[in-house]
Amino acid sequence: MDNDFVKVPEKDKTLSPGKLFYNWFAANIGIMGFVYGAIIVSYHLSFWQSISAALIGALTFAIPGWVAMIGRHEGVTTFKMSRAAFGTYGNKIPNFMAWLNMVGWLAVNVITGTLLFSAMLKTIKIPQTVFTKFICLVVFAGLVILSGVFKEDTLAKIQTWLSWIFGALTLVMLIMFLMNANWHEAFTMKSGSWLTGWLPAVAFIAAGSSISWSMAAADWGAYVRPNTRLSATFWNTTLGAATPLFILMAGGVLLSTISPSLATASDPYQVMYNVIPGWFGFLYFLVAAGGIIPQCLVSFRSARINLSTIGIEVSQKTSLTIHALIIIVISVYVLFISGNFLTNFELFLNFLGICLASWVAIFLVDNVIYRHDGYDVFLMKEDSPVHYNWPGIISWIIATVFGFLFTSNAAYRGPFAYGIFENNSSLAVFVSGIAAIVVMFVISLFVKKDKTGDETA
Repeated sequence: MDNDFVKVPEKDKTLSPGKLFYNWFAANIGIMGFVYGAIIVSYHLSFWQSISAALIGALTFAIPGWVAMIGRHEGVTTFKMSRAAFGTYGNKIPNFMAWLNMVGWLAVNVITGTLLFSAMLKTIKIPQTVFTKFICLVVFAGLVILSGVFKEDTLAKIQTWLSWIFGALTLVMLIMFLMNANWHEAFTMKSGSWLTGWLPAVAFIAAGSSISWSMAAADWGAYVRPNTRLSATFWNTTLGAATPLFILMAGGVLLSTISPSLATASDPYQVMYNVIPGWFGFLYFLVAAGGIIPQCLVSFRSARINLSTIGIEVSQKTSLTIHALIIIVISVYVLFISGNFLTNFELFLNFLGICLASWVAIFLVDNVIYRHDGYDVFLMKEDSPVHYNWPGIISWIIATVFGFLFTSNAAYRGPFAYGIFENNSSLAVFVSGIAAIVVMFVISLFVKKDKTGDETA
């Protein structure tokens, strides 16, 4: 985070609506979309329920679209605006969540890259063992670290090319799925519950995509050209992210009709290997894994920045070492001890989604209630005297606790996780967000804010 300025200088606002669309498109065209689609089916939904859940889940990117629009209007990045809602010291809460988010997704990416390398070996008839999987982990992690010698511009160019290649190969993959899908089975899938099946599926997709991305949305919105309409920022963010995600999830739904085990497989990429030609699978998995490497390195650097905003200052080398060790430990646990990628992935998204849903709800409600005349610059300065914005902090604590009270998953069961919340942990994400909205509005009835940010009864 660059603390030398609050508002982005006008000369740096060069991002066009088309480029904004592409950035969001490229960021969300990844192989995990197929996995999301398969998970949707695991909620025992019909084909059309699954497709509609994928569509609505993807369109929840309207949330980061809204955040990006605020960033474009104010010319300020996400966590600097978050200081107004939480205070300079209270803002360490979302900063810490951002760090957890970054570390968690780093681990997911490293595990995904390892599994993709492992699936590649299978395409060339190398048997899968614990040893070969460990070698894949070492190789992938090593490539991530070695990529650190490249400049950020070089990595961006590599990622751009890999995104285009991956997109083209994904199109071929989707055509294969369309040709090989079991359409009779797809159209005869029994309908599931809209309340305990469809809604949790939508919540799961939101937790794993739009809600997580909300923390970075204004970071792009703030750099959009000043003459760009606010609506253009909203729609290019929303549709840029939602379009590839929906297409990939629809592909995952189709793939589940070909290989029903995908929805419950501990290693979904091995299932994908079984339904595509070996030569194509090798190329596809190679490009997919290659595209993850630059993302990992950028995430490593962002994790260091988040640590510094919390108050932990370390060198780039130390930060890389610390985060690499954390990621390796998590990866070893998931790959060799737990042995179930999907279960751990769902747990991660559940816990993170509860914390982030309450944060983004507070950020947006704070904007609606207190910032309709714009943000006061001094509230967003690092040396602002408003250290704690208690309405925002208290709302986040209450809403997050509420979310966990209704959570039910393999690792934890809240005291109120009964009825529709039974084994439907993703619904707790909605509970957390709704609770944050309610608490913020209730507190606003008793606490007003003057132009200096002081609280008055």
